[in-house]
Amino acid sequence: MRSIPAEPDFTEAQSAEKVIWEKLRLDLPDDAVVAHSVQVRDGRAECEIDLLVFWPGVGLAAIEVKGGLVSVDGGQWYQSGGAGGRHKIQSPVVQSQSSVHAFRTWMEKQLGSRISSRFAYMACFPYTKVAQQWEMAGCTRTLILDADDLVSPAVRIREAIEREGGGTNPLATSFMERMLPKLGQLESVVDLSYSAREAEDNQDHLTERQAILLAATRSLPRVRYVGGAGSGKTWLAIEKAKRLAKEGKRVGLFCYNKGLSQHLRNQVHGWRQAAPVFTGEFHEYALTLGLRDGEGQEYFDEQLPQELLALAESLPPTDKLDAVVVDEAQDFAPLWWQALKMCLKNPEAGEIYAFMDDQQDVYRRWKTHTLEEGSAAHADLVPIHIDDNLRNTRRIAETFKGFAGPHFRPRGATGLPVRRVRCSNEDALDLAGDCVDALIEEGWATNQIALLTTRHRHPVHQEHFDNGTIADYWREFHQDDAEFYGHVLGFKGLERSVIILCVNGFRDMERAAEQLYVGLSRARSLLVIVGDDDEITAAGGRNLDLALRSAEQWLPAAGTPATRA
Repeated sequence: MRSIPAEPDFTEAQSAEKVIWEKLRLDLPDDAVVAHSVQVRDGRAECEIDLLVFWPGVGLAAIEVKGGLVSVDGGQWYQSGGAGGRHKIQSPVVQSQSSVHAFRTWMEKQLGSRISSRFAYMACFPYTKVAQQWEMAGCTRTLILDADDLVSPAVRIREAIEREGGGTNPLATSFMERMLPKLGQLESVVDLSYSAREAEDNQDHLTERQAILLAATRSLPRVRYVGGAGSGKTWLAIEKAKRLAKEGKRVGLFCYNKGLSQHLRNQVHGWRQAAPVFTGEFHEYALTLGLRDGEGQEYFDEQLPQELLALAESLPPTDKLDAVVVDEAQDFAPLWWQALKMCLKNPEAGEIYAFMDDQQDVYRRWKTHTLEEGSAAHADLVPIHIDDNLRNTRRIAETFKGFAGPHFRPRGATGLPVRRVRCSNEDALDLAGDCVDALIEEGWATNQIALLTTRHRHPVHQEHFDNGTIADYWREFHQDDAEFYGHVLGFKGLERSVIILCVNGFRDMERAAEQLYVGLSRARSLLVIVGDDDEITAAGGRNLDLALRSAEQWLPAAGTPATRA
């Protein structure tokens, strides 16, 4: 059996359709074709055929699939199952009949000739048993596939086509081959930008469903949510802060990176109800309490938190926090945690919620093993694990799966192939720039694209750094008006539809794997990797090398289409 598309991407709501498709794949002859989710329009009416069977020498059958328990009472059809309970539905037989009429009308216009092949409309209830003697006005038992009929569905489909199908002739192979291209060709320009946004809206919807974790753990006052890249930790951190603030609590929402802190502030800014009393970076919080600013890693990691510890003892209770929420918590130095705990009204029992990925400790605040030994500053927090990756397409997630740990589960759609641009470290930056231009030519919007480097900053990024305009630099990113140029370390917790990862070397090979993990996991719809094979393999190891073998080789400067690497 052939399938259109070759590998249907069934959603969770189409699980029953997937079951039937699998049964047909095993039972129909090799020359048969099954098309999934065929959309047709008849005048103003839009119809969808769940499964459309083309059977040479026999005919066609349109199958409307209904999961759950299906019943009829007084002529009204009902469907039961799932969270919705028993509810009314349109007659699946009428739906199927209408879709056959719409498809026949549309296809005859496409071909310029009438369809005389036998064509049956059917309904399939894979989880319902229908008595063999059942019949109702307008529908014989022959037109129904029930749970028992799926033992050998091909026999029942053939019987329906030959006994009930409208038309006079069996389906000729040549006529079928004239129809099939009409199902899988689209002459208009493919809008990659729109397709990516649609897929990402679905990813956002899946991420919001993670809120069940917050409901399940609401009675726990100290939790660390541990998950890989793309598991929705930032969304959860923001949602947790919102819920705590709505309860009237003084909440601090913290992170490490400037770019992520701007994102958090943007999210909080639109809240109409109570908001956190502070949102942003740890050191900014210390400055709001009156501590002096300083420079250098030693100041940020040791001196500043020690000064905050001393200050916290004299803070009035009205200025202290009821709860602390930290995103990208693995980036926080041990003394920061101690200082934040002292800023709680109850340092020993106040609420703390850390959202973290142990595999992304690119700043090396402490050795990862200290968590297991119980000596990390947040080792006393109850661990809740988030294993599903929801932000990235499956092809992107597979590239960094080896970094994310054994429980990592990609759950996104298949998506576009990862692209690979092979070059030396010296040429990587120029070729990455060519990629930006080529992607815009393909139809990607400029504000969907980010170019991230691994060693030296991109010149655009460096100019802002030299001019002291980093705040403006991040504001421009969040305005979402144009392409973005940055470094992987500054892009933690952030994302764009398209990421061009420019591997232009590494300052510290001990941190290279974590940097690759961050860079590879920022793309939601398309990932382009530019750099030297040996450099990438040395940093990412065998797992990454194997994953990239399925990537497509791309030569953007020459306008060459992507090919299998």
